Amino acid sequence: MLTILRKVFTWWNRDTFGTSIKTIFFGKFVGKDSFGNKYYEDKKGKRWVIYSGEIDASKIPVEWYSWMHFTPNKIEKSHELKKYNWQKPHQPNLTGTKSAYYPNKNKDAIEKKYKTWKN
Repeated sequence: MLTILRKVFTWWNRDTFGTSIKTIFFGKFVGKDSFGNKYYEDKKGKRWVIYSGEIDASKIPVEWYSWMHFTPNKIEKSHELKKYNWQKPHQPNLTGTKSAYYPNKNKDAIEKKYKTWKN
């Protein structure tokens, strides 16, 4: 019972009850990415994603980003992107987490790179 209520009222954690109903009746499954996100499209051309885990729009990898935003490209049909050895794997936006990037994490690293003209 609590799971159903959570699904109905908490839209910020997972897909809502309405999204689940729309996906079941009108959604055509298009594909799944490496993170487990599932991509759907209806007959009118509207596209949406069901995230695996917590909702975060930055979890959409490059090969699916162009599909979601109707940007035509060569990989749209297969959604397979050739990865080069210099490419890093996709990471979601880590802002606000412990893994976020801070340029001056060490206090020793904070040094003036210039000298003030007044002494």
